[in-house]
Amino acid sequence: MAPTERAGYWGPPTATLDWCEDNYVVSYYIAEFWNTVSNLLMILAPLYGSVYSLRAIREIRYLAAFLGLAVVGIGSWWFHMTLLYQMQLLDELPMIYSSCIFVYCLCETFKSKSTNNYSLGIFLFLYSVMVTAVYLAWKEPIFHQVMYALLVSILILRSVYIAHWIYPQAQLLVYIAMGIFLVGFLLWNVDNLFCSTWRKVRGKVPVLGVLTQFHAWWHVFTGLGSYLHIVFSLYVRVLHLKYKPRMKMAVKLASHLLPLVGGC
Repeated sequence: MAPTERAGYWGPPTATLDWCEDNYVVSYYIAEFWNTVSNLLMILAPLYGSVYSLRAIREIRYLAAFLGLAVVGIGSWWFHMTLLYQMQLLDELPMIYSSCIFVYCLCETFKSKSTNNYSLGIFLFLYSVMVTAVYLAWKEPIFHQVMYALLVSILILRSVYIAHWIYPQAQLLVYIAMGIFLVGFLLWNVDNLFCSTWRKVRGKVPVLGVLTQFHAWWHVFTGLGSYLHIVFSLYVRVLHLKYKPRMKMAVKLASHLLPLVGGC
């Protein structure tokens, strides 16, 4: 059910998706206010993590993973602020690119030194190019969602394997990360499936307007879950290298965000 149409700074929406939050209600300059500002965690947390990743271990792929997540948050900010098709691509395509970086990081965990896996890198690059080309030609959001879900499934299976069979001490961190991400995914579906219900509730009880913006909560939970998953990937890498000073830095990186989990 499309949100209420209101005149705003960016003009009529041109994106193929328009979410359940009413447009231009809070601000004339922001189409979906809560869906926009909820990306702050997805932007700030990985920027923080990128600084510590260089101190924990000097392997550029982890810096790229953190910065990739931040780019997703920035793209999502612009998409929900404008509801323009170009900004939608800035949100959705980096989700594919950053997930490919996450897959690369997890698959390169058990090397004795930092090297480049050109075969895997080329495969993931071609996957990204294929998804981009098809999605630009066939503007079907479900295609993007399926391609993204495939990458997430690979990450989950690989993470569970590492946590169960290689480094059991990392189980708590990875299950917290996946649990938070799953909560976000459930809220995303609740927002999509019951949009008309939530809009009626917001109309009758205005104070629930913010609390029932479940797509915004999707940003919060998936942003935090993705951040902690990168921390998990970094943590098992330094465990494998057995480099204690850097391992302490990786643990510190995780512990700074874990208290937020209890707050959620």
